Amino acid sequence: MPRKSEKAPNVCPKCGTVVKEPAKTWQLVSPLPDAEGRITITVMALFVCPNCGFKWRAALSKMKVGGEGIEIEGAKKGATKMIKEEGEKSERRENVIELDLSEIMEEE
Repeated sequence: MPRKSEKAPNVCPKCGTVVKEPAKTWQLVSPLPDAEGRITITVMALFVCPNCGFKWRAALSKMKVGGEGIEIEGAKKGATKMIKEEGEKSERRENVIELDLSEIMEEE
């Protein structure tokens, strides 16, 4: 038996009817970034089965924004797409702060 996550999000879990359009969609933004500094945005949907009237929620897609570009994970198996912004360097730039201790000591 396939796991719930392996099924298409638009197939009714009760009767197996394919729903063409979601009744409602919304976005969830993760409050914490991942290890690479990217924020995950999940597109959720509410489906209503026209056959049995069952309602369920499912994730349509996930986007990871930040770092080296945008990574999109679709509803299809293993479908990931990496979009890099033009003109952006592949290495992350760090802020460097230099302090001269002699100037700090003179102020005291």
